Amino acid sequence: MKLDLETLSRDELKQLITDAQKALKTVDARRRGEAKRAAEKVAKEYGYSLDEIVTAPNKGSKGVAKFANPADASQTWTGRGRKPNWVVDALKAGKSLDDMAI
Repeated sequence: MKLDLETLSRDELKQLITDAQKALKTVDARRRGEAKRAAEKVAKEYGYSLDEIVTAPNKGSKGVAKFANPADASQTWTGRGRKPNWVVDALKAGKSLDDMAI
């Protein structure tokens, strides 16, 4: 479909833009529907509904704790990121990371 845009009037060009935007919305809605049906099918193959997967809480993994505070074992650190104050304090006191390893 080749249009000679040079031959169209300003009003015809505006109408063409409006019609193209409507057509694009229709295509997008249809493709979203197809994608949702495909995702629902895959989720069902794994024994879930799409809603269960989409609304599941995403807590993010902090990783496995590798170090624990000798004074309070409930305080742990994975060894990644900024050192907690209890690690910094223990290192200043002469302890090594090996001393705090879990």
